[in-house]
Amino acid sequence: MTREEIMKIIEAENIGFFRLQFVDIFGFMKNVAIPKSQIEKALDGMMMFDGSSIDGFARINESDMYLKPDYDTFTVLPWRNKHGVAAARVICDVYKSDHTPFEGCPRVNLKRVLAEAKELGYTMNVGTEAEFFLFEKDEDGTPTTITNDVANYFSVDPEDTGNDCRREIIETLEKMGFEIEASHHEVAEGQHEINFKYADALAAADNTVTFKWVVKTVAARYGFYATFMPKPIFGINGSGMHTNQSLFNLDGTNAFFDESDELQLSEVAYSYIAGCLKNAAAFTAVANPLVNSYKRLVPGYEAPVYCAWSASNRSALIRIPASRGLSTRTEIRSPDPACNPYLAFAMMLNSGLEGVKSKLKPAPETKKDIFKMTLAEMEEEGIKILPSNLYEAVQQLKANPLSKTTLGPHIYEKYITAKEKEWDSYRIAVTDWELDNYLNIY
Repeated sequence: MTREEIMKIIEAENIGFFRLQFVDIFGFMKNVAIPKSQIEKALDGMMMFDGSSIDGFARINESDMYLKPDYDTFTVLPWRNKHGVAAARVICDVYKSDHTPFEGCPRVNLKRVLAEAKELGYTMNVGTEAEFFLFEKDEDGTPTTITNDVANYFSVDPEDTGNDCRREIIETLEKMGFEIEASHHEVAEGQHEINFKYADALAAADNTVTFKWVVKTVAARYGFYATFMPKPIFGINGSGMHTNQSLFNLDGTNAFFDESDELQLSEVAYSYIAGCLKNAAAFTAVANPLVNSYKRLVPGYEAPVYCAWSASNRSALIRIPASRGLSTRTEIRSPDPACNPYLAFAMMLNSGLEGVKSKLKPAPETKKDIFKMTLAEMEEEGIKILPSNLYEAVQQLKANPLSKTTLGPHIYEKYITAKEKEWDSYRIAVTDWELDNYLNIY
């Protein structure tokens, strides 16, 4: 999309307000809203903001930053129309006061990693499957963990009482240019999934943060609270974000497909799998960024914790979906929707590319149900376990040289500092579990 095309839409749709959006290093969407009189200035990348007020961005003495819009992300907001005056948004890259890209911007960082992959002859396509819960609010409007239904996997009306809300989410996304492939109720009560078409990695990250924003916005209109928290309720499934990914050659062919192979996978695909398995422990702190993430990453709730791969086995960390040809891809099943997709995609891409560059070979695929294997059996087959908590994951992130290279020194240092602080706060907190189990007997 060009600047001229955007201006025509602004006039035709009577756009009166414009949102300049960007993402901080923890994946939270931020925005600056401006009136119509400032739109042309914004499209020229001349809107400034105070970067020192954003967690993990800049120091107070270097706080002036610019928002440089990516015209391809421009879209009208279907729910923001008041008295015929509409609103639109565009996603921006963050630039420093000298008009150079800011290395602490996750979107800028992903573009750098993708450019390095292109130098090797590859582009990356990604499709995410971000699950979420719809919860009731109490009389004060505060979110609860009371689900709005008692339905289960693939339930239909009237059990799936979130169906109307989910339908409006889909209609809103379609108006914003998403191609929706499917939607359904998930395994847990109150849990849902909406699948949309894959895209190149940058657009996929943009789509993922936009999707989460739209889900929360529409849910609020129905009186629900939508959460992408990985494990909000003990005893039922948590929410994952299975991440389908593939490398394409610059001529548009799928670098993972080889018709002559038994599984129709290329050497590039096998090496990519090997690289991801080798570095999985390191990218876990980014793909599963919260203390709560590790309440989901336990056996028995369909969340893989074992570093293995399979063409069909859903207990493995990496699964190869059945489609072939242009659709040949890997599905990494450990990430959760609380992650910053710009950082998670960058870490997974460079993990796989390390395998490609080094021509690594993965162990044979695991066809057994890993959840039923003993530790001795897993050790015999070389199956390692993902970190069991945020502290262990951060230590793995720090120990792997790939992490700093991929995230860049600024994001790497700010991210680790924040996550270590988060873990320490959790470590010293006195929880309800401790009070329930200890207060009356000690």
